[in-house]
Amino acid sequence: MAFSIAIGPRVRKSPFFEATVKAGVTGFTIYNHMYMPVSYGDPLGEYWRLVEGVSMWDVACERQVEIAGPDAGKLAQYLTPRNLSGQVVGQGKYVPICDHAGTLLNDPILLKLSEEKYWLSIADNDLLFWVRAIANERGFKVAVSEPDASPLAVQGPLAEEVVAGLVGDWVRQLKYFWFRPHTIDGIPLIIQRSGWSKQGGFELYLLDASRGGDLWRLVAAAGKRHGIAPGCPNAIERVESGLISVGGDTFGDTNPLELTLAHYCDLDQRAAFIGKEALRRIRDEGPKRRQVGLIVAGRALDPTGHRLKVLRKGRQVGWLTALAHSPRLKQNVAMALLDRRIKDGADDLVVVLENGKERAARMTGLPFCK
Repeated sequence: MAFSIAIGPRVRKSPFFEATVKAGVTGFTIYNHMYMPVSYGDPLGEYWRLVEGVSMWDVACERQVEIAGPDAGKLAQYLTPRNLSGQVVGQGKYVPICDHAGTLLNDPILLKLSEEKYWLSIADNDLLFWVRAIANERGFKVAVSEPDASPLAVQGPLAEEVVAGLVGDWVRQLKYFWFRPHTIDGIPLIIQRSGWSKQGGFELYLLDASRGGDLWRLVAAAGKRHGIAPGCPNAIERVESGLISVGGDTFGDTNPLELTLAHYCDLDQRAAFIGKEALRRIRDEGPKRRQVGLIVAGRALDPTGHRLKVLRKGRQVGWLTALAHSPRLKQNVAMALLDRRIKDGADDLVVVLENGKERAARMTGLPFCK
């Protein structure tokens, strides 16, 4: 069944929008109030290009929340249970952001641009309003804004060859999540080793929205000899790699200790942060659920946009939150949030599909592919 999406002024176009249309985009979703490509018409081809070659993605919807001012570092620490005391300029860190009840709100990358300037490179929700409200309510001496910064991702095993060919071999020395300013043909950028895949790659933060088409053409030209083509965050690869999607794998009360994020939460650090007491209580009592992998039996299943019930002995014990058929593993793989009392390796689980039919499932660890 074919669907369409209306283009209107309430949803923003990215600086790469026209380039993606010209490249043959066939589907968009709305992410952070922007159009984000989700398909170029060949899902399986886009998957294999990501895991075996190189792909370029318009992820300008991955917006930045800028915190600037004398208290920028203090506010950054107050927002997250991750200990930021060792972060230096030029380094990014993955930071869970929680509310006062310990519920996970977002899971951005925190970039430290200077001692008085940070960016939160956010997932899909209005974190700008949260950060601005906290800053004002607590009296932090900062300005909170959205800068002109739009990431273009280059992902896959050959991504380093493409980006090194474009900007120089210095980029090979970048550690994961570290970044550096750079200019190409007068286009101001921040280049970071990062991206929403486990195949390796970089994000090129465009700092002048008027140059989106120029940057797209430069990346496409640099990657031509390596077979680069447009793609997007891949639903299959993200499940294989166990990548969390806030809002997809989480509910209105999900906390990071239920997910695979406990090691990012230093609950005994001296610094104050939002949700500290709540998260300590959850830790001490033990989370009620935990995120696990599932192998779902039977023929190949298409990725689903719906949560599916997981049963054990006729009783619901949790939810399947992401499902895909893995071409590499040749089986159905899934991520789920289950009752913590279900023991590792449980093989008597049942997944209820959208059509009401049931499939046997067994629990496994995450990720499926390393």
